[in-house]
Amino acid sequence: ILLLSGVGIKIAQFLIALSLLILLHEAGHFFFARLFKTRVEKFYLFFDFLFPFPGLLNFSLFKKKKGDTEYGLGWFPLGGYVKIAGMVDESMDREALAQPPQPWEFRSKKAWQRLLIMLGGILVNVLVAIVIYAMILFVWGEKKLPLAQMRDGIFVADSIGYKLGFETGDKIIAINGKPLQYFEDVMPELLYAQTVQLERDGRTMTLNMPVNFIEQLIDNKARAIFMSRIPTVVGKVAKGTGAEAAGLKQGDRITGINGNSTPYFDQLKTTLDSLKGAQITLQVVRDEKPMMLTAQVSDSGTLGFMPQEPTPQLMEQLGFYQYETKRYGLLASVPAGIRMAGDKLAFYAKQFKVFFNPKTGAYKGIG
Repeated sequence: ILLLSGVGIKIAQFLIALSLLILLHEAGHFFFARLFKTRVEKFYLFFDFLFPFPGLLNFSLFKKKKGDTEYGLGWFPLGGYVKIAGMVDESMDREALAQPPQPWEFRSKKAWQRLLIMLGGILVNVLVAIVIYAMILFVWGEKKLPLAQMRDGIFVADSIGYKLGFETGDKIIAINGKPLQYFEDVMPELLYAQTVQLERDGRTMTLNMPVNFIEQLIDNKARAIFMSRIPTVVGKVAKGTGAEAAGLKQGDRITGINGNSTPYFDQLKTTLDSLKGAQITLQVVRDEKPMMLTAQVSDSGTLGFMPQEPTPQLMEQLGFYQYETKRYGLLASVPAGIRMAGDKLAFYAKQFKVFFNPKTGAYKGIG
């Protein structure tokens, strides 16, 4: 029953993806070891012992020896390893190190060869990332939302944003004096921000960011404090609610309440919160035709429906935003994948600067 459930499927997907990444990573170590004629004694997916205790529960689900290498499937699904002669690995086998180095051992190889053997797994990780990014760009392309399209500014989705001084409707112009072009760039740049330049009600202003901004995000478990503002498009309508009684249907777009315009979902929520328990008139667009519906607001300030997922296709269809989409051919996707992987690595490297500054509190988020 578990395997047929959504949780079971996700667990299976996770294990398959993890297994593939482990195999590719260990294959990187294996490749360079064999390239430099170093003996590989074991190549295992998962551990054939209770990691990290190499002497406990030593058995495998499957194993087969070919040449000098034993290939196997361990029982403990936490990772995997290659056991390279003359090198202390996850098995913590130090007995061989008491003997003089042999020509086929890791210890006897040149320094640059030992370095490549150790880095082999990481190099494969980077290559896999490049391949995945290239495939994503080739199949789906790159879709971004220009900040210029957000004519009514951002939606502050977390209380931290308000504490920092942001307000829904702000238009972010630059961070640390660097102009931003796309909404997707805001949150990554904000992690290292000292100042944020924005426009509010036609006025340009600057917010100073606290040095422990990252610590605040971590402590409040906030992934993002901003969202693009979205229209209210009805998704699933709950039974026995004011939405059902009013006749709201999936796909309806609510544009106003009691004659007041509420084009965005955040405006609808704020308005409903001020009309708890009241009977209201909704302005609705259904199949491109305007109509009026009477609805009862619950005592908690809700109507009883889930909003439809705001996909880029839906936003463009409704005329709210026009995304920039860049398509890549098969050959063009490869250098674009390399660029994307390089940008991600640079983003990770940049994080070390804040990790080593205790005032930022970023050390709390190291995993």
